[in-house]
Amino acid sequence: MVPSCSPESGQTLKKPPPKNQNLIKNTLHTVKIHISSHPRFWLFITFLWIQALIISIVRIPPPCFPDRTAPISVSSSAAPIHLLSPPNDAVPKFIPKPQSPAPLYTDECPSGRVYAYDLPPAFNRDLVNPNCTDLDRWNWECGIISNHGYGRAATELRRVLPYDLHKSFYHTNQFTSEVIFHHRILKHKCFTREPESATAFYIPFYAGLAVGKYLWTNDTSKRDRHCKMMLKWVKNQSHWKKSNGTDHFMTIGRITWDFRRLTDPGRTWGSSFLNTPSMQKVTRFIIEKYPGDEMDVSVPYPTGFHPKTKDNLIQWQNFIRDYNRSKLFTLIKETTSDWAGNDFRAHLRSSCNNEPNLCRPVDCAVTQCLTNSTVILSALLESEFCLQPKGDTFTSRSVFDCMVAGSVPVFFTKTAYEQYEWFFPGEPESYSVFIDEKEVRNGTTSVKQVLMGYSKEEIRTRRENVIETIPRIIYAKPNGGIKSFKDAFDIALDGVLERIKEEKEWADFLL
Repeated sequence: MVPSCSPESGQTLKKPPPKNQNLIKNTLHTVKIHISSHPRFWLFITFLWIQALIISIVRIPPPCFPDRTAPISVSSSAAPIHLLSPPNDAVPKFIPKPQSPAPLYTDECPSGRVYAYDLPPAFNRDLVNPNCTDLDRWNWECGIISNHGYGRAATELRRVLPYDLHKSFYHTNQFTSEVIFHHRILKHKCFTREPESATAFYIPFYAGLAVGKYLWTNDTSKRDRHCKMMLKWVKNQSHWKKSNGTDHFMTIGRITWDFRRLTDPGRTWGSSFLNTPSMQKVTRFIIEKYPGDEMDVSVPYPTGFHPKTKDNLIQWQNFIRDYNRSKLFTLIKETTSDWAGNDFRAHLRSSCNNEPNLCRPVDCAVTQCLTNSTVILSALLESEFCLQPKGDTFTSRSVFDCMVAGSVPVFFTKTAYEQYEWFFPGEPESYSVFIDEKEVRNGTTSVKQVLMGYSKEEIRTRRENVIETIPRIIYAKPNGGIKSFKDAFDIALDGVLERIKEEKEWADFLL
């Protein structure tokens, strides 16, 4: 037998290491020798490790810090995780491009837009008497604020006018243009609330009310007080400073002479508002202008006729065109005071009273003309002509009442033709009659003989021109802002916008 191979007694046998363990040791030993002999390899490994660490940190989302200014939501349940993200409507899907400013001139507003200052109420609203809503012969301020300046409806006219014609008539105060213009501008299609896009700037200061309250007192400082305060306010506005007021305009509800007090101690009437340096470049709509001041633009006195639509206007024009007039002429005495004996109006009244078959006199000193519109309107409708002598001023509201009724106005001084160029026809003889006052006074001319010398055809032609002029001398009452014809307000606003636009373009051209 072959003897077995066994270890010697007392000797411990060692188990050989596994092959894998030897392989790892040999590999690490080899790497150790390689690293020790190649130090750049260690630097390379370190660089890779740092890059991996940076990438790992960047990819970890940052912590979400709460907005400490936001209100805390009180809830008993834990908020869902998705609420930590902003809602969809809070995340803009795109970044909008900045909008370009609105163009200054468009087809709808070819002369630009108008911006109205929001004046302190002390300069407009607080000046109006809110407790006197209808006309009062003893208080000229009454009725100015009613119905945005148009006044209460003249319902008494339903007794003398057919159909619904009376619905276009109101008890309108003759000094209310400031209120009407202010209201209409705020409703106009070319009104803008952005001053940067405006061509012109409107100052809604009720100067007529501010000064008129103190015209019959001896305290001139009170007449100037509101005017000075308003000028101080508006001169601090940035858009005034840019132009020094050349692109600003306003409306004044009284005649220009109430605002041109001179430094002569013997002439204390009125305010010095229009004589101040700051007002020399501001355009003023005024019911009677100073012919030598181009910044004064005379606009028609407000009458009681305010149609809402073009159909209302045409219906009235047709009515007065076909009206059967039984008198040759009329004379309306609107003042409550008596005329002096040497007053030319007193001379005409005497002539009218002496011709009852030809003339229809109206004396508002003995008749309630203000609150009873039928008195004046009936006389004007019955007369071919209406006499318009110069009184305390060059013109009066009577001129426009006359024309609205389709009666041909008769003037006795040519100064009347220097007013309202934007509104009246260019040829005075086409719509009116002129008789020299001096010739009537000295007896070389008779009013009756002159007017009787016109044929029916000549009268009809003049009347037709008067009727066609009516839209230009009235202030419509837009129904819901919709109006299908241009009235006196539209003509005035279009004119001043075009004037200011041309001045700006000329100034730019000279730069």
